[in-house]
Amino acid sequence: MTDHGDSIPPAVPAPATPAFGQGSPSGNLFAELPRQAAEEACLLLATGASVRIERIVSSGQASAPGFWYDQAEQEWVAVLSGSAVLRFADEDEPRRLEPGDWLLIPAHVRHRVEATDPDQPTVWLAVFFD
Repeated sequence: MTDHGDSIPPAVPAPATPAFGQGSPSGNLFAELPRQAAEEACLLLATGASVRIERIVSSGQASAPGFWYDQAEQEWVAVLSGSAVLRFADEDEPRRLEPGDWLLIPAHVRHRVEATDPDQPTVWLAVFFD
């Protein structure tokens, strides 16, 4: 749910850990989860010519009143733990996401985060692409 031109800080690169003797980075999406942070925590997991994969951890954050994301790239996002409520400008009802739920947000579809779970980390896996 990040848009690096707004108030959310850019993702920090994940430390590379060799795996299987091949030097391939690996890790655990639930390791070192921040607790009750003032802002969402974004961790850059992988990047390529036209793709970026991030782990995002929310702890009760929501979009600022009146703020709508309008991203130039598509975003595929899944909730791995916790929960979230998203609202799309062109839909009457918000969408609640629970662990395992995913959706594809096309480029320039205005959306916002109405709420994330305040009692436990909401862990998102987000794939941004052209």
